[in-house]
Order: sequence, then structure tokens, then C-alpha cells
Amino acid sequence: MKKVLMVMLTLVAVFLAACGGNDENTIQFWTPLTGDDGAYMDQLVEDYNATEPEIEVKHIITSDMYTKMYTVLNSGNGIPDLSIIHADRVPSFVKQDLLEPVTKIMEAQPELNADNYIEEAWSAGEVDGTQYTIPLDIHGSAMYYNQDLLEKYDVEHWLDDNVVTFDEMLSLQGQLEEGDYVLNDALLSWVLLAQIQNLGGDIQENGEPAVNTDAMRESIEAVKELSDAGLMTPYGEDGYLMFQSGNVLFSTDGTWSSTGHAQVEDLNFGVTNIYAFEPDTFHNRSSAHLFAMLSNEERSEEKEQGIADFLEFVRQNSIEWAEAGQIVASQDVIESPEYENYMQSFFTSTQEQEDSLYIYTYEHYPYVQEAMDNYVADLVHGEIDINTGLEEMQKFVEDKVAEGSLDMENTELLDEDELEEELSEE
Repeated sequence: MKKVLMVMLTLVAVFLAACGGNDENTIQFWTPLTGDDGAYMDQLVEDYNATEPEIEVKHIITSDMYTKMYTVLNSGNGIPDLSIIHADRVPSFVKQDLLEPVTKIMEAQPELNADNYIEEAWSAGEVDGTQYTIPLDIHGSAMYYNQDLLEKYDVEHWLDDNVVTFDEMLSLQGQLEEGDYVLNDALLSWVLLAQIQNLGGDIQENGEPAVNTDAMRESIEAVKELSDAGLMTPYGEDGYLMFQSGNVLFSTDGTWSSTGHAQVEDLNFGVTNIYAFEPDTFHNRSSAHLFAMLSNEERSEEKEQGIADFLEFVRQNSIEWAEAGQIVASQDVIESPEYENYMQSFFTSTQEQEDSLYIYTYEHYPYVQEAMDNYVADLVHGEIDINTGLEEMQKFVEDKVAEGSLDMENTELLDEDELEEELSEE
């Protein structure tokens, strides 16, 4: 058995070395973009290589990228020159000395600076005053609405201030035709993370995870009231597809979902903010895809210059990335007239909208997210007592933290396309 394991590890090491950054003539670029967004990134890379740079970029998509990162970092072989990581990974990566600052990249291309990107996306890569990433996008919660159903129930005015409230939704209790619902429970944990910010709460206290809190309890109770009132799609039903079928007023899925909804014939839909308690306090739980360099003493100055050139190209030309349904981080792109054609431009249309995008960068956030994904649906739909569930969630996170620093082999977050698949198959 040990011999078999050694052979397997050797083969993995050889494969990763072949996909890593040992070729001085190519920038090896790893991403977790396993779905349609991977094709859009392929096109961006192809467009850049068509400019005939001194060092071309090779885009390598890896479905289990974080695990492979640990493998190559532990072996010291096959470390990619450039990667895309999620914002919530940055604090842990930095704490474990897995990331290099992007200082030299910024010096090589001075336009790669904070002024040229959405503030929330840029700051997600900053730790203790040092910048470790260059942002590609922001993505996260969105709420799509069915225009025909809003008209049917005479509630178009709910969108006058771009914020639908709990009280407004509750006003339709007992008013819906059989088979119609006000909202679904898609990405429910993300909805609750937005409510926690709306209530001024957090998921940590003095650096320690805080899940069993008044803000979490109040958020869950408020959403549970919608479920108890019969306004939410039934537990176990595919509320995402029910929205696409025209039976749900609001679907709380992701910014990238606009591409999927747009493929549904005769679905007359638009996008707004995640629902909130009050119209003047609203948030949309967000994350970001960030360009980062794993620690590697062998990365040459020539490759650093090549990486800087590629990232500057992306900064200027990432309208292609908007096709994937993402909120592009580059100010040049989001301020262009062409970007207004994309539905997600709503989230950067005003400073108030941009300020609503909230990225959690707490070190142990992945554990909190995992706990919420495991529990909150049961809590909202009344399968578990809220107090009992919160106690179990708190213990779950504390146990994870006690096991040691974030181990990416054991804690893997779904990327956007995997979430899209989850929504369609749940």
C-alpha cells in the first residue's frame, strides 16, 4: 500500500511540475475556473498572447486548485507563476507565508494601483499594509426579480428604492396564487451573511469566530418568518429552477447567474439588491477573484515583468470578463459605456451600490461559511431549533479552528460554477 501511495505521489508531483512555472518562456497561470468562466479567461489569455509578448501566458484550469497548491508548495516543484485565488483565502495564505507581495508587479506597471480598481476588491488583497493581490472582479449575492410577477401582484413599487424589505414581502402572505412564491432559498447562507452586516454584526469577535450571536439569530428568525408564512419555496424543492420557470418573484443567487437566466426563453427578469430590514441599510455578500503569486524564490525578474504586462492588459481589456457575469474590478472597464450593457453593472452604478458590496476577509471565514452551509437551511425551514443549531454551528467552527491553521485540503469552497451546478441540482 505504501509503495502504491509513493507511486501516486510521484506521478502527481511529475504532473504538477509539468503544469508549473519551470518554463522560462511561459507564464504558467492556474485558476479554479472550471465552467463557462474558464472559457472567457481562455479568450482573455488568447487575446493577450496575440499581442506577441516576450513571455506568453498559459492558462491551466484545475478543479482542485487549492489542494494542488499545497502539493507543489510542499514539494517546491511546479509552483505556478501566477494564480487566481478567492478573497477569503488571502489572510490564511499570508499567515502561512504562501504569497508574495505584488510590490514589484506594481512597480513594473504603475497603473496597477488602488485608484484604478474598485476599493473593496483592492483592499481584499491588503494585509497589514502590504498588497498581495491585483483584483480581477467582485462577485457574490444578487437578487433577480420576475417583472411579470411583480406586475401581476401590483408590487413594482417595491423596486423604487432598489431595496425589497422583509415587511414588503410579508405583505403578500395569503395573497399568492397556488404554486407562486415570493422568494426562493438559493445561496441562503450568503443572504444571511448580508443580513448580519445590515444589523451591524460580524462573524468574529477579537479574532475568534462568533457564530452564536444575536445578529445571526435575528437574521435567521427573520428569514424563517418568511418561510413559515408560506412565501418561500418549499424545503427540498429547486427554487432556482422554479424562478426560471416563472413561479417565484425573487431569486437570491449570484451575480454570475444573469448569464443562465438570460438563456431562459420568455423570462422577463432584472436584478436588484438582496432584501433587507430597512431600505437605507443594505449589503450584498461578496467575494473576489484576485491575481496572486505563490511564494517562489525561483521566479525570475523577466517573469515578474511578464506578469505585470499581462495584468495591465487585463486591467484595460477585461470587458471580456463581464461576459462571464462578473463585476469587473477595473475602473476603466466599469466606467466605459459598453459595460452598462451588462446586468451586473447595476452594482457599480452609484457609490451607494458599490458600498453595498461586502467581502468577508476574516481568517477563519471558510469555516464559518462551511458551518452555515451545513446548518442554516435546516434552521430557516424549522428542521432544527435555532438555539440548538447556533450552538452546534459555534462548536463546529471552534473545532475546525482548534485543528490548526486553515487546511485547504480539508476545506474547499465551491467556485461560482460549482455553486451554479449546486443550485440547479439541489
